Amino acid sequence: MTARDIPGRIAMVALSFLASLSGCAAMGLTLFGVGAGVGTGTAVAYTLDGTAYRTVSAPLPKVETAALAALDRMGIKIESKEKTEQGRVIAASGADRQIEVELEAVSPKTTRIRTVAKQGFFFKDRATATEIILQTEKILNGA
Repeated sequence: MTARDIPGRIAMVALSFLASLSGCAAMGLTLFGVGAGVGTGTAVAYTLDGTAYRTVSAPLPKVETAALAALDRMGIKIESKEKTEQGRVIAASGADRQIEVELEAVSPKTTRIRTVAKQGFFFKDRATATEIILQTEKILNGA
């Protein structure tokens, strides 16, 4: 890297940071998608704002039942469930966290799970968001 490359790199980092402030999930998906594997070989990806997501091969009603069971298994209180244009949103709370689980039907046999666990105004608990997805998958797999 030469001294001439530094301003361009600084600009790219600055643009990435500014995109995160506006909540640009697409930028986060491109720049910061990472996997968190567990014994079953599952991978959970994250957006720049700390939202965990994964697509599973199961119909939305089955995934919703599994997600509700996972939240119950984890001792997380379900506050509300509502239908959306794309699927379902489950609002829940646990300790000092506000949790949102969004289920989106990608096809009749495929569902995208998106979870975010907010801890206060600025902090996101990626570990809890990930565990909700992993527990949901575990229930879907009969464990």
